Amino acid sequence: MVPPGGIRGGRPRLRGVGAPPAPAKKRVLFVCIGNSCRSQMAEGFARQLAANHYRIFSAGTAPKEIHPFAVQVMQEAGIDITTQRSKGLESVPLHSLDQIVTLCGEVDEQCPVLENRVERIHWSLADPALAVGDEQQILAIFRQVRDDIAGRVKALLS
Repeated sequence: MVPPGGIRGGRPRLRGVGAPPAPAKKRVLFVCIGNSCRSQMAEGFARQLAANHYRIFSAGTAPKEIHPFAVQVMQEAGIDITTQRSKGLESVPLHSLDQIVTLCGEVDEQCPVLENRVERIHWSLADPALAVGDEQQILAIFRQVRDDIAGRVKALLS
C-alpha cells in the first residue's frame, strides 16, 4: 500500500517521469471561400485517415451552410460529415497551424492569403456548389470533386 503523498520506501514518486512525451499533433487547415463543400469534404477524409497524429480544421473566408450534396456524396463514401459545421477563419487557431491547404479553383474566386509562416499547399478545385444541370449531373460533379479530394488528402497524410 502506498501512503498518502505517493511516497514509497522514502522516495517521492512522480507520475510520468521517464516516459517519453507524446509527439505533438500536426495541425492542418483546409480552407476555401464558403467552407460548404470542398474544405468540408477534405476535413471529413482527413479526420478518417489522420488517426491521432493530426488535428484537422476547415474554415472559409465567407462561410455558408454545408451543402446537402456534399453531405450526401460523403455518406456514399462512408464518411459522415453531418456533425461538422461551417466556420470562419476566426474559429481556427491560425497561430499554431503547420499546414494550410487552399482548395479554390475558379478564376473569379479569391483564395485567402494568410500571414502565418506555415507550409502552404494549393489545390485548384472547381467549386461543385456552382455546378449547373439536373440533380444527377450536379451530383456527378460533386462525386468527381469528392474523389479528387480523397486522393489528394490520402497523399498529403501518407
